Amino acid sequence: MQDEEIVALFLERSEQAIEELNRKYGGQIRRVADHVLRDPEDAEECASDACLQVWNSIPPRQPSHLGAYACKIARNLAINRYRSNSAQKRNTLYDVALDELEETVPALSTVETEAEARELADYVNRFLRGLEREDRVLFLRRYWFGDSLSEIAASTGRKPHALSVRLFRLRQKLQDYLKKEGMMA
Repeated sequence: MQDEEIVALFLERSEQAIEELNRKYGGQIRRVADHVLRDPEDAEECASDACLQVWNSIPPRQPSHLGAYACKIARNLAINRYRSNSAQKRNTLYDVALDELEETVPALSTVETEAEARELADYVNRFLRGLEREDRVLFLRRYWFGDSLSEIAASTGRKPHALSVRLFRLRQKLQDYLKKEGMMA
């Protein structure tokens, strides 16, 4: 079933919409949550909560990319759960990826207004659109989906060290781009 058809089911308030969403994107939604949380039970709960939030947000929203929309909701829910779960401890797999970006992207944890956050996101999105497809996929798998270097290496046939070097270079390019655009001093 196409995204437009599933969104139409949501607009009609048909319970089949959630079934179709799960059929088409359920695995991706759970994977996004699991890569942040690294706990199958918490990830499953976040995936269910994400489906409920999609249900509650359509209408008024009518996303053109339903999978990306649902995954973004799942990721945000998982990050919130992760922060709650790890207030006193570190989840090293996800923290490592966040630490890698810490020096590249300005003040991720201290962006004070929604407008500044949107502006930064727009610059990062423009940067990503300018990358070769392979680099863009690598960057997103590591920093958006939270895939480990070993997971990416296993699926791409590359060595983790080579991926680490490539990601370092991509972060440097992003930092240079943000400086050039005036987003960083």
